[in-house]
Amino acid sequence: MARRKRGNPVNGWVILDKPSGVTSTHAVAAVRRVFDAQKAGHAGTLDPLATGILPIALGEATKTVPFVMDASKEYTFEVTWGEERTTDDLEGTVCGTSDVRPDVDAIKAVLPQFQGVITQIPPIFSAVKVQGQRAYDLARKEVPVELSPREVRIDFFELVEALDADHALFRVGSGKGAYMRSLARDIARAAGTLGHISMLRRHRVGPFLEADAISLDSLKALEHSPAAFEHLLPVETALDGIPALTLAGAEANKLRCGQSVPVFRALDLDRFGDLREGDLMYAVSGGSPVAIGRIDGGCICPMRVLNL
Repeated sequence: MARRKRGNPVNGWVILDKPSGVTSTHAVAAVRRVFDAQKAGHAGTLDPLATGILPIALGEATKTVPFVMDASKEYTFEVTWGEERTTDDLEGTVCGTSDVRPDVDAIKAVLPQFQGVITQIPPIFSAVKVQGQRAYDLARKEVPVELSPREVRIDFFELVEALDADHALFRVGSGKGAYMRSLARDIARAAGTLGHISMLRRHRVGPFLEADAISLDSLKALEHSPAAFEHLLPVETALDGIPALTLAGAEANKLRCGQSVPVFRALDLDRFGDLREGDLMYAVSGGSPVAIGRIDGGCICPMRVLNL
């Protein structure tokens, strides 16, 4: 006999405004307790030092996490000039110093190097795997870590303000997998000095904005209260930007069973609009999402079935 899952089948997204000093794993566990949910996960780790948007998926929403992970993000961060640290942020130990303090002109002169598709080496204290182990685990054991450069996309990188000689505030929009700590480290080097992040805040993850967010303390105060569910967004919120397609009951049932549904017959042309071979979409029936799929061989082929 299968063991009954602990908790309740709660499905949806909670947009947490994570406080500094809390790990993403701890934040997920706290949200899961508030809702007594069976399953939970997050869409993009925030470092303990960082604050801001941490989208947390409950129940069937965990199946949509990859679509949020791939989404663009926006941050502000502060760089402290003159010190490079082992973690590339305030939490590490100083591993290099410089007396150079770049002025506004020097900072703006190097910003174009870090926009568009760029090559970036992740921080050694990161979750990147090296021969099956997390880089941060090896770094904590003082095992030498060499990480390969990778391409990331930086949509914009702006100097907001030179706060004083030792600090500057930046605003960044990026694609998947870009490390802000690496960006801070590398712009400091490009400007002829050393530096590290001393403040980091994430303002947006895909469709999730600060306006959607609730603080961890506020959410904890609602533990086991019906009022907590006012902060639970629908599963399909994560699929913003992916076309939705309404299906009849029989078609939806086929998708629920993992079966493909033929499309592109003459009678389907109006209903399927601009969808083409290879396009990603999600199916809706009775107002609820049924499955995320792709158009392949003239059929909707389910990739993730949503049991809602």
